[in-house]
Amino acid sequence: MPLPLLQIKNLTIDFVTESGITNALKNISFEIKRGETVAIVGESGSGKTVTSLSILQLLPSPPAKYASGEILFSEDGKASVDLLHLEENKLRKTRGNKIAMIFQEPMTSLNPVKTCGSQVIEAMRIHRKMSKKEASEKTIELFSQVKLPDPAGMLHRYPHQISGGQKQRVMIAMAMSCQPALLIADEPTTALDVTVQKTILQLIKELQTSQNMSVMYITHDLGLVAEIADKVIVMYRGNIVEYGFVKDIFLNPQHAYTKALLSCRPAANSKGKRLPVISDFLSEEETKVPVKNHLSQNSNEILKNESFQKSESAFPLLNVENLKVYFPVKKNFLGKVLKEFKAVDDVSFFVNKGETLGLVGESGCGKTTLGRALIRLITPTSGNIIFNQKNIAHIPDEQLRKMRKDIQIIFQDPYGSLNPRLTIGQAINEPMKIHDILPTEKQRKEKIIELLEKVDLRSDYFNRYPHEFSGGQRQRICIARALGLNPEFIICDESVSALDVSVQAQVLNLLNDLKEELGFTSIFISHDLSVVHYISNRIMVMSKGKIEETGTADEIYYHPKNEYTQKLIAAIPKINF
Repeated sequence: MPLPLLQIKNLTIDFVTESGITNALKNISFEIKRGETVAIVGESGSGKTVTSLSILQLLPSPPAKYASGEILFSEDGKASVDLLHLEENKLRKTRGNKIAMIFQEPMTSLNPVKTCGSQVIEAMRIHRKMSKKEASEKTIELFSQVKLPDPAGMLHRYPHQISGGQKQRVMIAMAMSCQPALLIADEPTTALDVTVQKTILQLIKELQTSQNMSVMYITHDLGLVAEIADKVIVMYRGNIVEYGFVKDIFLNPQHAYTKALLSCRPAANSKGKRLPVISDFLSEEETKVPVKNHLSQNSNEILKNESFQKSESAFPLLNVENLKVYFPVKKNFLGKVLKEFKAVDDVSFFVNKGETLGLVGESGCGKTTLGRALIRLITPTSGNIIFNQKNIAHIPDEQLRKMRKDIQIIFQDPYGSLNPRLTIGQAINEPMKIHDILPTEKQRKEKIIELLEKVDLRSDYFNRYPHEFSGGQRQRICIARALGLNPEFIICDESVSALDVSVQAQVLNLLNDLKEELGFTSIFISHDLSVVHYISNRIMVMSKGKIEETGTADEIYYHPKNEYTQKLIAAIPKINF
């Protein structure tokens, strides 16, 4: 029998800091065979990403300490090498070449001073010894395969010039450029809409079949796991609590934590009702003994709830009229614009007081640009933005600053929107101080601790820095910061896309609770239609800068009229066993 491509044996990793030792991984063991797809699921901070980074020795040491274990990699199936003890020069030849990785945060994984094309070309020239011309041609081909618009033009664009979903696709192209034996994909489709996600997964599947490539997926999307994985590993607090074939685990989950994960996902019939969270299922004792057999009855529970009632209002809180946001693409030598990109093209809509309007569409359709234009982070080309019966489309900066207290935005990229030099306590306190929320520092600190606890973060996190948190935890910090100003209107730009299902359920419950308690209005931008359907009163579908369809959440989700909307709905990953 040939050796598995990857074997992790009794791996224990600790993080040693001044405040003590954190056990990130506790004696975990699993293997990935050649051509196999293994998915790792679990809460934010469960050890999924630490596991993947340890394979390529990308954990900074210190603070990371490999207390015990082996990571055995066998390229030929006959002999294996322990990656933990590989020489640096041999490890460099393995990274990106034999084992490639798609990182969780494409915004911070790409070099901002190099073009997207040059970064992919560089990887191929180092590992595959190609000429610059050959590497350029192959890069354009890869960009075309991952469905990037204008692949040849994308070669010369910088990361800041493309959308979050497009950055993710550049990272996927780079990872696949050297035809690796093992592809580690850490949330590879988090920033992608469902249609592009389907294309990318199909592409990875084709490459996997043609090259006998193995894939290790780290994801929180259980629908995705059901569609693509052969085996699934469930992680909780650094332990593997369940490990087996996908069908066995989805139909007969043994561990209380696995049952909780399956139940936290917004189901079509759970609209408007409270989602179950992990604490509803788990006691401290239940997490101690890993379970690996699959003999009990099906424990997957899906809530059955009546539909959510539509909100009513005397007048719209926000009314957008003929909004246009155009970006210059080409200018002549005098600076006159010869060609424009119509990111938002003559859009009109309204949002009632107390309502949540869902905004969905493919990556690059203009969702984020529209959200930023509403808060005036981007100046509209023309049109009116009437908030609280006042046109804010072209108000002076002084009035704009005061208005921003009432309209807050939760950004798509939590790492990029937090200052790495400020503790999270300082980051949440700064806007509160600027807008005179509470008179004293002591009162503000109490309020910040209350906010942290509301988004399921501990009070002792107050003095920690953003790099000390996982992606999901950073997103919750950004939500706490936005809520600190008691805003009347919140724009949530993919605010739960980076969160695993259990934390997503907590945040969706939190947003619903706060909406009821504080009465704020919101626009919820997302590519996850099941989440948008769950939280929204109405849904607006956007494509190529224009509004394709608007209707109640149920109308759009169950009876889409537009062909584009029908395509989006059909592409949603589903659990069908």
